[in-house]
Amino acid sequence: MKLLRLPQKMQKRLSRTGSLKYRIINIKTAAIKPKASVLIIYSGGTIGMVRDSSGSLVALKFNQIMQQLPSLNTLNVSITVISFPIPMDSSNMNYQNWIDIGYIIYENYHHYDGFVVLQGTDTMAYSASALSYILEGLNKPVVFTGAQLPISAIRSDARPNLITAIEIASKKRGNRPVVPEVSIYFDYQLLRGNRTRKIRSSQFGAFESENHPMLAKIGINIEFNHSAIKKYEKNRQLAFHEKYEPNVVIMKLFPSITLSVIKSITNIEDLKGIVLETYGSGNAPTDDWFISQLKNAIDRGIIIFNVSQCSGGKVIHGRYATSKKLQEIGVISGWNITTEAAITKLMFVLGQETETEKIKERLSTPICGEMDVGL
Repeated sequence: MKLLRLPQKMQKRLSRTGSLKYRIINIKTAAIKPKASVLIIYSGGTIGMVRDSSGSLVALKFNQIMQQLPSLNTLNVSITVISFPIPMDSSNMNYQNWIDIGYIIYENYHHYDGFVVLQGTDTMAYSASALSYILEGLNKPVVFTGAQLPISAIRSDARPNLITAIEIASKKRGNRPVVPEVSIYFDYQLLRGNRTRKIRSSQFGAFESENHPMLAKIGINIEFNHSAIKKYEKNRQLAFHEKYEPNVVIMKLFPSITLSVIKSITNIEDLKGIVLETYGSGNAPTDDWFISQLKNAIDRGIIIFNVSQCSGGKVIHGRYATSKKLQEIGVISGWNITTEAAITKLMFVLGQETETEKIKERLSTPICGEMDVGL
């Protein structure tokens, strides 16, 4: 392995967010004429941890991780790694990290056939959703993966997850990538990144995608579901968006929620948007005080985006009287979007647009396959 300095242009961009010390590691595999090239972006997470003498999990450097994967030498793929200077727990991920990862992909887009992002599972669905918006016009694979057990563990899922993610990121049909979108690979399933939620913390099958079919199922062979995968667009150019609005909040409804709770949320200083997690198909209390508080917020310019608390199904304003009032006061339906995709989309759209009607239009319209609109 050889450590290289970051290109000057990338140093300048990443230094804005304190990420100047990212490292590039070239990995020489056994391939003489590799069939593809893959860039791995390593941010941290359980995949790269080991237990110290006290029994606590601590992060490894990426070159130590690679020592656990001698089988990588058998892949006919050229691999390069960009590593965060200090591996981070995904609980500390924020929109600046998403922008940094997006920029690294954008800056290296024409030099690699695919990209693999390694991070912790807790916020992986948020990161994958955010990257799908940041990288408009993406026509190459960006595969997120990680692990439930550290790579040093005997029964770790890290090895098959990482190796298969690299395979998928390098897979082509002719000269075209098989999966030209942001995805999550975990436990023998490939899922659309902005349709995925983490639903388990104690099993290898951590993720599910209730409202969109699996992109691929992995067994002895990789069986791609081509009808569910975003189509390759030959002349599409990649655009990088770095403006995000972090002044948003998720408000989850529950029986007996009080006026003081609603007030405390809707009156947050500088608040720009709310993802409202409602019941069932978008239902909420019809009490006058509740509707009045939401309407007052909307009248002050706060955007409210309605998503269902259910894993499957969709928001349908007007199906029941308990959602019709939300529609009447200007709450926007998120249809079958996940909370993770909704909050990152809200941050993204608010960062790009200033006119209320344009914001509502973009939230109501699919950007990159994150939701289905209509009954």
